[in-house]
Amino acid sequence: MSQAPARVGLTDTRYFMPLSRLGAVQSIERGILAALDHEWLRVEWIREDIVRLKISRGGHFDEHPSYAVCVDLNHAPIPPFTVAETTTSLVLRSARLEVIIGRDPFTITIRRSDGSSVMTTATGPDGRPWAYATLNDAFAFHRVCARDDAFLGLGEKTGRLNRKGRDFILWNNDVLSPHGEAEFAVGRDPADPRTKNTSTEFDPYYISIPFFYHLDQTGNAAGFFLDNPYRVHVDFSPAETYGICALGGQYTEYVLAGPRIADILEGFTWLTGRLAPPPIWALGYHQCRWHRYSQTDILALAAQHRERRIPCDTLWLDIEHMNGYRVFTWNHELFPDPTALARQLHQQGFRLITIVDPGVKVDPDFALFREGIANDLFCRAASGELYIGQVWPGRTAFPDFVKPEARTWWGEQNARHAQLGIAGIWNDMNEPATGAIPPYAMRFNGGHEPHERYHNQYALLMAMATVEGLHTAFPNQRTFVLSRAGFAGIQRYAANWMGDNCARWDHLWMSMPMAMGTALSGQAFIGADIGGFAGDTQPELFARWMQCAALTPFCRNHSAIGHIDQYAWSFGSAIEQIARNAIELRYRLMPYLVTAFIRTVETGEPVQQPLVFAYQYDRLTREIDDQFLLGRDLLVAPAYKPGTTTRQLYLPSGEWYDWHTDTRYAGEQFVVVPAPLDRLPLFARGGAVVPLWPDVPASTMGYYPETIELHLFIPTHDGVYTAELHEDDGLTLAFQQGAYYRTLFRVERRGHELTISGSTRGDGFAECARTSFTLVVHGANPAMAVVNGTPQAFVNGRTTFTNRGEAFVFSFTV
Repeated sequence: MSQAPARVGLTDTRYFMPLSRLGAVQSIERGILAALDHEWLRVEWIREDIVRLKISRGGHFDEHPSYAVCVDLNHAPIPPFTVAETTTSLVLRSARLEVIIGRDPFTITIRRSDGSSVMTTATGPDGRPWAYATLNDAFAFHRVCARDDAFLGLGEKTGRLNRKGRDFILWNNDVLSPHGEAEFAVGRDPADPRTKNTSTEFDPYYISIPFFYHLDQTGNAAGFFLDNPYRVHVDFSPAETYGICALGGQYTEYVLAGPRIADILEGFTWLTGRLAPPPIWALGYHQCRWHRYSQTDILALAAQHRERRIPCDTLWLDIEHMNGYRVFTWNHELFPDPTALARQLHQQGFRLITIVDPGVKVDPDFALFREGIANDLFCRAASGELYIGQVWPGRTAFPDFVKPEARTWWGEQNARHAQLGIAGIWNDMNEPATGAIPPYAMRFNGGHEPHERYHNQYALLMAMATVEGLHTAFPNQRTFVLSRAGFAGIQRYAANWMGDNCARWDHLWMSMPMAMGTALSGQAFIGADIGGFAGDTQPELFARWMQCAALTPFCRNHSAIGHIDQYAWSFGSAIEQIARNAIELRYRLMPYLVTAFIRTVETGEPVQQPLVFAYQYDRLTREIDDQFLLGRDLLVAPAYKPGTTTRQLYLPSGEWYDWHTDTRYAGEQFVVVPAPLDRLPLFARGGAVVPLWPDVPASTMGYYPETIELHLFIPTHDGVYTAELHEDDGLTLAFQQGAYYRTLFRVERRGHELTISGSTRGDGFAECARTSFTLVVHGANPAMAVVNGTPQAFVNGRTTFTNRGEAFVFSFTV
């Protein structure tokens, strides 16, 4: 065994004591229960590829350590497994995994059925195996890795996508708050960039997800979810070990076999929930700014977008719309009739979204505060006194979302707010941020449970309350909630954005690995504030950020008060045209985006994928985090440095078409391509069928086109390639009862003959206006095709054929 250092993250573990001896073993329904020194060990099969390890504290198990896991394990099938005992070990086997528990000393070794390693206990600073060690309320463990292994995940983190070589803190933090910066600079060299909250290496951030992948030198991956919401320190900095230390709670860990990253993510999102299906308008372009708008200003802003032909689906209101920052209120001098505003915006194809902070102003004249006090719905301190923080309204109380009645109450407030015509809810300041007053005195469940247990879960519980309220009021409508903070499982309820970034080139770069790391952690609906939230953006930076963000899951232009305007038209006509082109491309790609999101809803697969997700056995991809896949078939390589006119990028295996020129490239090579300011390097996979809208609507509202273009990128090699198109009403949950069309495209090349066949399932939906497909061919110039047995001509590489959801066969010679 390799030996770990004495420090795990910023926690000194030298004085921890490892549990060392396994005692009597008894069988339980899903595995075994064994004495472990003065505690108990449970090993349970969740699926044949997922095993759960639990160790008691004080002889008792916490069966509900967090709100992350949502699958009902009481009714999940129990996979077949065996248990074998020897004098030195206990061995549990399923069809996919083998768990070997060393008796004395206590160790844990897990292998796949083919013998490949998943995890091995390392020795701790005392030279003994550290499968599990404790000190007071904390516990830690050390495991073996190799120098060239990679680590991915952990949610929203700065720095490179590969976490190897760094240590991290999992603790939701209001990043730009000076108080948050000061707390996490302690113990570090002042010159360390991790002490500066605007650095691209600062840690921790807003979202903490204790789930990661260990990718070994062969390319095999294993997944690990520590279901512990307390502050956790993770240390991937040593060369041949890694360590984890939780500062409270119990040890509950789910180990996922892999070896494919996609299978691990499927299993993790099966445990913690899949993305809630978003309304189609949430996939559009969003315009937001922290600014003291009036009702007239917002209507004028809407008119500007329409007059300038900038597609846009939503306008957002930050904190200035409220009465003294009192949540769920309006400043009626600025907004005399919010319902009329929402109605007028809706008539122009816009939705309206407002911010909702958890901090409730301590004000006996404020009805919401009086309700919370009267029904004991706020957090309390250990003394029983009301916990008071300091945020935008001044002295603030915080809903105790651990209480079901508090969640119901908060949900009702959101529902009443939405009934004014508000389309979505923006949850901010929910780390929870408490300003100059530290949060640690805030306790939960009537003051009976410590802050540390629910700090990282606060945003998850707030989103849960919000969505439950909206579903009660609008039971068949898809909800949209945006959250700043989060924990494992946040994707069930909300999208996330990456918080208060800066108008800097390095923050544009950081938005890529940060989004991809979060997506690999289960939250696929993620994006960064376009142009940067803090600071004055510059024309070139804004143009490049718009190009990049237009091809990410969440696309919102947002900036802080007191800075220059950064609307799509703020930097002159040339930059405006670049922004317009980027947004128009996003809208034309909407059928492709919708399909990618539905795939996420069903499997957990990211919309914005790091190359390593699809090409994990290509060693180069684990270090590439400045380009990404959008869905399965588009490769995006944004320019993220000033003055860029060319872009070097890596094309993985297969063949790739330049989106702008149709130039075809072989994969597994680096290429240099033109990247002038008006061009984003973008490539389509050979063999792909990319569905596009035929034109660009002003917004998604009411837009159901009569034809959809199918852009076919001809493969040069014989074989079969597949793609999909999902169509539904985009607004309701009716697709869950069959109100959709799902078309599977099968592209087969045999010599010079190419056949596309389409098979469709689903019952269709009333709003569907599509009567045809238009096939657009890239990489060939065929003259004629045969469609369902009937000859049909191509004109300029395209042809249209009737289709209302039925199967078809389309063939031609290339």
